[in-house]
Amino acid sequence: MVKQKMVKKYSASVEDYLEAIANLHKGEKTVKVKQLSRMLNVKMPSVTAALQKLSEEGLVVHEKYGHVELTHEGNEAADDVVRRHKVLSRFLAQALGIDQKTAEEDACKLEHVISPLTLERMIKFMEFVEVYPLGEAKFLQGYRYYLEHGELPPECLERSLGER
Repeated sequence: MVKQKMVKKYSASVEDYLEAIANLHKGEKTVKVKQLSRMLNVKMPSVTAALQKLSEEGLVVHEKYGHVELTHEGNEAADDVVRRHKVLSRFLAQALGIDQKTAEEDACKLEHVISPLTLERMIKFMEFVEVYPLGEAKFLQGYRYYLEHGELPPECLERSLGER
């Protein structure tokens, strides 16, 4: 099992802000309150209050009317949230066949409550399926058939009947 660096656990709200700042920072040189307000769909005074708390916790640097930057600790926490989000959305979309929009929305909710063990098992499951000799194609094709038709694929039915 992959060893992970222990990152302090924060509230869902704090994690949402850290993730938003990290994602905005990728595409922009600076992150501003207005951008966070739009991205998180909250009012600017709420963003300002949240940034004050994040600043007090040592997660961001933000001067009034200035840009927002993650501190080293804030960046580590944001990276952890972004990683969880990516793994969850990938698992939901690729392994379970959830449409991408729903997978993203659900990943955003799940990323705050999933245990490190469950997350690591999802990663391992996806890695295994992708390299197993039958490969992702056969396994996931069969699962998608099951979802679409409401019954097991013919090759599974044959195996199931043979075991009786």
